[in-house]
Amino acid sequence: MIKAQGFAALSPTTALAPFSFERRDPKPNDVVIDIKFSGICHSDIHQARDEWGGSKFPMVPGHEIAGVVREVGSSVSKHKVGDHVGIGCFVDSCRVCDPCKRDLDQYCEQGNTPTYNGFERGTKIPTQGGYSNVIVADENYVLKIPKSLPLDKAAPLLCAGITLYSPLVHWKAGPGKKVGIMGLGGLGHMGVKIGRALGAEITVLSHSEKKRDDAMKMGAHHFVSTHDAEAMKKYSNYFDLIINTVSSADINMGDYFGLLKLDATLVAVGAPDRPLSVHPFPLIMKRRSYAGSVIGSIKETQEMLDFCAKHSITPDIEVIAPKQVNQAYERVLKSDVRYRFVMDMAKL
Repeated sequence: MIKAQGFAALSPTTALAPFSFERRDPKPNDVVIDIKFSGICHSDIHQARDEWGGSKFPMVPGHEIAGVVREVGSSVSKHKVGDHVGIGCFVDSCRVCDPCKRDLDQYCEQGNTPTYNGFERGTKIPTQGGYSNVIVADENYVLKIPKSLPLDKAAPLLCAGITLYSPLVHWKAGPGKKVGIMGLGGLGHMGVKIGRALGAEITVLSHSEKKRDDAMKMGAHHFVSTHDAEAMKKYSNYFDLIINTVSSADINMGDYFGLLKLDATLVAVGAPDRPLSVHPFPLIMKRRSYAGSVIGSIKETQEMLDFCAKHSITPDIEVIAPKQVNQAYERVLKSDVRYRFVMDMAKL
């Protein structure tokens, strides 16, 4: 077994604390990765505090993992010692269902294996995530990080980046398309950068007027304060696509459905801890669609990393030491981060 150090939630009501545990010895198809940086995702907070239910403790969160290959199994062909690599939100899938065969393994019908807060396939061995110094994973679920992407800035791409890239590409954001991004946080700011690089017209819809300058510097064409009724009215029937990155349930979705064109779509990627209230009337009247999207496949995540390297797209980050994780959680909840926390695991 490989000894590991990290930070874990020991219960839903206690602060994360230093934690020692063991990783499995590498199998022939496994890669051992020295974790250099681990991003903090809002979903880490939801799960560490059991706000979605079903959390398993002790829990080492983290699914935005960037590191360097330390060791490879005897059958590994995709990676070698010294490679820059990453791990995102899942580390295995059934590989035989229709979505898996179509390179849509994020929608595995048997349920993919989450990087943390799950069990290794076919066992009761808990998976533990990236708030740690080492991880072992099957080579087929390990991503290549292009050398032009710094590892600290690559880490959030493994969740925040792919979570926006996937719906933008699926709903064909590009030249001639008007795309709205609800919220300018860890997810939303990646939507602005990736959507702009795809060639779409990007509008940020935010309740925080103080983020206007940031949005424009990141490449947004327009910024709308959602508290400004006249500004919202100006964008009625305007967008081909809106992506909602906001995790709050206190949203009147009808206000945003009204911004969609005929046959346009609003896609949810933010996951609140309470149900939203949705009236279908504004959808019915314009044949609008309300859809959802979750992360991306392994294949698509690799495409996203290569796309970001090609277009020099990286998240805006604040690097912290792991011992600051609890303060970081509180700041995330207050939207007090520009725009993603990343832990330097060398400072464990």
